[in-house]
Amino acid sequence: MKKINEQLIKEAKQLAEMYYSQGKYLCSEAVLSAVNEVLDCGMPQEYVRLTSGFPVGMGGAGCSCGAVTGGQCAIGLVQGRSKPGGSNKKVMKLSRQLHDRFREKNKSICCRVLIKDYEFGSKQHIERCTRVTGETCEMVMEILMENQGILANLF
Repeated sequence: MKKINEQLIKEAKQLAEMYYSQGKYLCSEAVLSAVNEVLDCGMPQEYVRLTSGFPVGMGGAGCSCGAVTGGQCAIGLVQGRSKPGGSNKKVMKLSRQLHDRFREKNKSICCRVLIKDYEFGSKQHIERCTRVTGETCEMVMEILMENQGILANLF
């Protein structure tokens, strides 16, 4: 099972990086799409538009990193509540784990801080955000894999 998990994590990370680096999706869209596809969650592809306003820190405001907000959506897709009044304890715990891991690794969640040393749209900026998008997708997948009970519903 560990080898399968590692393969899924790697596949999702590479897919998210490919989507971003090739300009097919921005950070939030790339993370959600990659998790959805690799875990075969069944979310219709056009629903990725739900995350289209998150890149560049919430529509260009520079706030929360789009990769993280897309990751939060991916965690919700797998573990979120599906009816009013349902429990959200698990999804809240997993979402906090993503926030904390990302912040520990990058020292900030704020997009403007993460890309402050790069000219927007430059090759270096694209490389930086491709890497952050892939690493965030990897974190999401690791969190989901660490909570194997979640995945039993998907396979």
